[in-house]
Amino acid sequence: MKTAAAYIRVSTDDQIEYSPDSQLKALRDYAKRNELILPEEYIYIDEGISGRTTTKRPAFNRMIGTAKSQPKPFDVILLWKFSRFARNREDAIVYKSMLRKQLGIEVISISENVGDDKMSVLIEAMIEAMDEYYSINLAEEVKRGMIEKVSRGEPVSIPAFGYDIQDKNYVPNPETAPIVVGIFDDFLNGSGTREIAQKLNALTIRTSRGGLWENRTVEYILRNPVYIGKIRWNPAGRTRRDYDQPSVMLIDGHHEPIIEPAVFNAAQEKLDEIKALYGKSTAKQNHPTLPFMLYGLVQCSNCGATLTRSAGNAVQCYQYAHGKCSVSHYISLKKLTPMVLATLEKTINGTIPPVYSQRAQVTDGARQRSVDLLAAERRKLERVKAAYEAGIDTLDEYRENKRKITERITRLEAKQPTQKKRPPLSQYLDMLPKLNNPNLPEEEKNALLRGVVDYITFKRAASSVEIFLK
Repeated sequence: MKTAAAYIRVSTDDQIEYSPDSQLKALRDYAKRNELILPEEYIYIDEGISGRTTTKRPAFNRMIGTAKSQPKPFDVILLWKFSRFARNREDAIVYKSMLRKQLGIEVISISENVGDDKMSVLIEAMIEAMDEYYSINLAEEVKRGMIEKVSRGEPVSIPAFGYDIQDKNYVPNPETAPIVVGIFDDFLNGSGTREIAQKLNALTIRTSRGGLWENRTVEYILRNPVYIGKIRWNPAGRTRRDYDQPSVMLIDGHHEPIIEPAVFNAAQEKLDEIKALYGKSTAKQNHPTLPFMLYGLVQCSNCGATLTRSAGNAVQCYQYAHGKCSVSHYISLKKLTPMVLATLEKTINGTIPPVYSQRAQVTDGARQRSVDLLAAERRKLERVKAAYEAGIDTLDEYRENKRKITERITRLEAKQPTQKKRPPLSQYLDMLPKLNNPNLPEEEKNALLRGVVDYITFKRAASSVEIFLK
């Protein structure tokens, strides 16, 4: 008896006829009629997600990842329609080809019977082409409708922080609108965007999406003309916040402003002055991108974020630099590098006891993958037994299926990876002179360190480091 997976997708909540429950019921009925086992763990559902691309479909990507397991976990993937799989022909061709030719997994649309002869290839391609045309045409119609709404001064997106939406119009939120006023006041009174972000985070105020504030989110508030009664929208998309593009629409809205135009304009002038003083060229000089030995290895002891290159040949907590962490971990590389090397030497020499990374111990990918494969085979064994007890399989079929699965379990058990012994630290003694060699490229030093060190925690208060070995 073959095992099936089911993939279900709906783009919006109002697609009742294509609801997840409706699709799942139809897929289960099909599996039952065709004597396919459809386990719960192989039912993948993406709700409220577009089918134009696969990059933002977590359930789809999880299904493809599972399909690549060996032995293959299922024989077919059931869809209500091919459009549920993809409305992009490129994605459809790539993934269907991989599933069918490389993995031996068939993709079946239960409502579009294309047959199994050579004409089925042409019919399926025509269905995919029509689905892609429908998707592109729908996107264009939606875009035209949004342009029309913006031209009338109506909102087309979720409300900005400080506003709610009522009767298709923005209205000031009594709790968050005063916070917007405070952001403008603080900025014009001398506070920087990072300082304002830290203040908001300390007060446990969250962004409109429930996240922590950063200097860029504060700047976005300060740059947003919605607060003076405007509607701004870019029909070309929001991939860039370059609002000087010719395609950007700026229309007078019908909502109540939160900020006076004079205050908003003063904030724009100050932001422009800061940008002129600390533009991209200056930023590149003050934040060099040259490689260094500790690149990507040192973490903040307060929030766990990586320490990244900062001004003055130093490093700083990435989250602190963006206003999300409250404790500065700024330290020059001239101080940090000798500190790390001295601690590493003491660890290798046995002067201080080694500390091994817990995450390095736990995340043994090969072992976990073997465990997962074994568990999948044992579940299959339970399913073929259930199929026999339910009268779906004959006794001979049950014995044959059980024999094949038991053989696979035996092979997997024989290949179970064992826990590796940790090598003696003394073998790394010859690495120390290389790390101290000023003529060795920093990239090579970083690679050497990464072979031994999982991560390093810099403790600002004690001005010390703790090294966690692999």
